[in-house]
Parts: sequence; structure tokens; C-alpha cells
Amino acid sequence: MTALSGMTGFGRAEGAAGDWSWTVEARSVNGRSLEVRFRGPPGFDALEKAARDAAQARFARGQLTVGVQARRTAGQGALAINRAALDQYLALARELEASGATPASAHGLLSLRGVVEVAEEADDAEALAAVQSAIAADIAAALDALKAAREGEGAALRPVILGFIDRIETLVGQAETEAASQTDTIRERFTRRMRELAPEADGLEDRIVTEAASLAVRADVREEIDRLRAHIAAARALISAPPAGRKLDFLMQEFMREANTLCSKSATTALTAVGLELKATIEQLREQIQNVE
Repeated sequence: MTALSGMTGFGRAEGAAGDWSWTVEARSVNGRSLEVRFRGPPGFDALEKAARDAAQARFARGQLTVGVQARRTAGQGALAINRAALDQYLALARELEASGATPASAHGLLSLRGVVEVAEEADDAEALAAVQSAIAADIAAALDALKAAREGEGAALRPVILGFIDRIETLVGQAETEAASQTDTIRERFTRRMRELAPEADGLEDRIVTEAASLAVRADVREEIDRLRAHIAAARALISAPPAGRKLDFLMQEFMREANTLCSKSATTALTAVGLELKATIEQLREQIQNVE
């Protein structure tokens, strides 16, 4: 059975190759669909596609952020003389010597800012590609860690969600019991009212029977009860076959629609009380479903 997954979590991976080292962090929060944001170092543009492809292979929903920080250890490099800067310093030195100043020494000139530079070695394309491939592998590792964290959240959510579904089933059973007495309640209420308003009217008993039957039909909630039971079965099936967050979102709307109709048809305070508690429980379930992938 596929594990139920939440949508919040964090994953991290680190790596190094040659004179490069890096850290990858992946985190996610709730989202109606899958959205991936990437932040990476300059010159590693291909990593964004790698991050998006890896995320899409692992997740169906959630707002994901993948960040890569890469550092390169400074190498010794080759020393080079900045001839333009040296010539400027030499020209100034000669002017000062003409005024009686001590002649400039080679040591002094070489210590001046900008005269001696470290020449950076050009990046080897093959080596850089290898580094990029290694970082992409650690992006996948960070996303795997994120997936494990989200599944941990899902494991905690599962019993909570199933508990709410069980509570809804109990309330639907109570509603069915209360609804069974509605017909008698409606008939008694209507009979009493008619006899108060028109005690001497001709054909009163026949009219009472007809009108009471019409009211009972309009207050019949058997269809709503049947649909709620079907929704309960569907919810349990979806929980057992994730990812199903979007379908569960839609199902919560159907749950609430039937509960609202049940309340509107209620003819007794007892059934209304059950209907209101049912709506409150459905809303609590909906809040938990928002966290499901």
C-alpha cells in the first residue's frame, strides 16, 4: 500500500568534488498543485531543470523550494604582472626621484596594490560538467529526504483523518435513526395545527393525511444519508490509494453539500443537532485534508 504523504517537510544533502563543495536544501509547504522554485549558483543553469524533473518524479502537490549553495576553494593560480598598473607607478616614481626622493625598489613596486595579480585558471568543461552532475545527484538525495519527511507527516495524519471519517459515519447513523421518527413528528405537528386553526372544517382528516404525507416527502433525508455513506466509503478508498489530495478536496465539498441539505430538511431539533455536529466534523476533516498530497 502506498504511504500517505503530507505536503510539508525539509531535506538536505551535502557534497564535494575537486575544489568545489556544495549544500542542497529542499523544503515544501501546502499547495493546490505542484510548484517548484529553484535557486542556484551562477554558471549552473542546467541544475534548475534537474531539480524540476526530480521533483515532478516524486511529488504531486505542494510548493517546493530547492536551493543550492556552491563554493570553490581558492587555488594558488599563476602570478602575473599588471603592466598597465606598473607603468603608472613607475611614471610617478620617476617624478618623485626628480624631486629628490629615494628611487623606488622592485620589492616596493611589486607590493603595490594591483601590480601583482593571480591568474585564474580556466574552468575545464569536463570537470565542471562532472561537478554539475554530482550536484544534481545531491539534489535528488535532498528531495528523497524531503519525501521521507512528508511521508512521516502523512503517517501522523492518517489516524487523525480516519478518526474523523469514523466520527462522520457514527453521526450519519444517528441522523438515520433520528430521521426515522420525522414522519410521525410531522404528522402530529401538522394535525395539531390544523385542528387548532379549523376544527370544524369538512374533510379535515383526509386533508391532514394528504398534507402530512407531502411534508414528510419533502423532509425525507434517505437520499442524503445514502450519499453520505457512499462518500464515507470513497474517502476510505482514497486514503488507501494516495496521492489523492485533490480528489479528497472535492469529496469534502460533496460531504458538506449533503450535510447542508440534511439540516435544511430537518423537522426535529434532535436531527438538526446531529446535522450541525456532522457539519462541524466535516469541516475539521477538511482542514486535515488540506495537508494531504
